[in-house]
Amino acid sequence: MKKVILSLAMIAAITMTSCKSETKKEAETTNLEMSQDITMTDISFGVRGNCSMCKKTIEKAVNGVEGVETANWDVNKKKIEVSFDGSKTNAMAIHKAIAASGYDTEKLLGDIEAYKNLPDCCQYDHSMAMNQMGEMPAEDHSGHNH
Repeated sequence: MKKVILSLAMIAAITMTSCKSETKKEAETTNLEMSQDITMTDISFGVRGNCSMCKKTIEKAVNGVEGVETANWDVNKKKIEVSFDGSKTNAMAIHKAIAASGYDTEKLLGDIEAYKNLPDCCQYDHSMAMNQMGEMPAEDHSGHNH
């Protein structure tokens, strides 16, 4: 009788161990497949703006777009570099988010009402060059209280 119970216990233990292994392999396969579906895209384009407050607003707008991994707007070059998951968003959605926050991009003009609500130091010249080489220094707004 002890041999029968011991045998059944061994069979149950082996069965449970093999089930856990199969479940783990299945989970690993699913994670692997999901990571292969991510298609990261890197883009850069011009965005008008003046200062570090503009930088904060522009980057916040871009980072609010689902699928955006990183966003960095260069104050001197008037240029943003964005890395995003191409299966979740696209370049035009990023342009639209920036324009909705009041800033002009190379493809879209900023929303005029949002622009009017920007701080005075952020109300840029609508004819300023974008996507520059970076030789021009950004305006110094360190004396402002913002």
